[in-house]
Amino acid sequence: MTDGSPVTEGPGSADGGGASGRGGFVHPGVLVSRPQLDFVQGKIQAGEQPWKAAYEQMIKSPYASLERVPRPRAVVECGSHSNPDYGCHDEREDAIAAYTDALAWYLSKDERYAAKAIEIMDAWSGRVAKHTNSNAPLQTGWAGSVWPRAAELIRHTYNKWHDADRFATMLRTVYLPQVINGSNANGNWELSMMEAAVGISVFLDDRSAYDKSVVRYLNRVRAYIYLKSDGEFPKTVPGGGTQSRSDIVKYWQGQSTFVDGLAQETCRDFVHTGYGLSAISHVAETSRIQGRDLYPQVGERLRQALGLHSRYQRGEGVPPWLCNGRVNLGLGPVTEVGFNAMSSRLGAAMPNTQALTEQQRPAGSNNLFVAWETLTHARNPS
Repeated sequence: MTDGSPVTEGPGSADGGGASGRGGFVHPGVLVSRPQLDFVQGKIQAGEQPWKAAYEQMIKSPYASLERVPRPRAVVECGSHSNPDYGCHDEREDAIAAYTDALAWYLSKDERYAAKAIEIMDAWSGRVAKHTNSNAPLQTGWAGSVWPRAAELIRHTYNKWHDADRFATMLRTVYLPQVINGSNANGNWELSMMEAAVGISVFLDDRSAYDKSVVRYLNRVRAYIYLKSDGEFPKTVPGGGTQSRSDIVKYWQGQSTFVDGLAQETCRDFVHTGYGLSAISHVAETSRIQGRDLYPQVGERLRQALGLHSRYQRGEGVPPWLCNGRVNLGLGPVTEVGFNAMSSRLGAAMPNTQALTEQQRPAGSNNLFVAWETLTHARNPS
């Protein structure tokens, strides 16, 4: 077996589509951009669907509550499956709340939401020092994916965040070192960690960390979703040690028949597979905003994976060659970003993904790192 040719691309260049930082980054530019949100704002003001319903869903959620009290910890300890859970749930919930408030601020221009987002982010940046136990890398990846989305919107659209530099220091010293070097665990771990690393790098204007993270991300995507063009067996992660046929089959949860769109965790369950697919789409969106379009490299894998998993999530019978004829469902609200990118913007046919996406609208949150993607990405050309 072989890794193929691992990705070693050099730096990309930003397109100048927004305010640029020291590294040439576009701000705000983590998952959502100013033109993208301006498009959404216009749709809400016009009362158009699905944006109106998606906005109402968000603003009525507990995440948007102006009564929320943040619950930071100095040490967040997360074991397997968040057991023990010493601050794990609180950290993820507060990060989503900060992002929710940042979106609410931009779309409504109600300063109370900006103030609440700042309150939450300041509470954590003033206290958290480290993450511990076995799930520390994944926990840091999940929360670290969401914090920069909130921080980008507040720092670059609101001029009253006095402790923004302290928040940046938190991301650089507490989060980035935990995620930047990836993981040899299941693919959803490393993909979530790279999403965090890319978003943090944009907020910090750190071109070196951004480029390093994108290279690791691209290599992991190739090893996470199979295409027939890969050959008889899936690609493997450079340096990952999974080389023999038996190693690969074991790593792919016992699956030995490979088809377009199959993911490394398909036969584990669709929940974790959805985490990986979501992170893939999020990094591609952020990089597109930054002027480095990764969809030519990851788009077909993402399209095929979304289509395959959407078919079975919608109830199609599972053939005996796939996961011994049985799959564990639960894909989650993770299809909107990839569907918008590949179908709405690029015109690719995605009938099964479209059906599932429209069935799930308005998509809410998975309570980990996905939130309000019908609102931000449904039919969004920006």
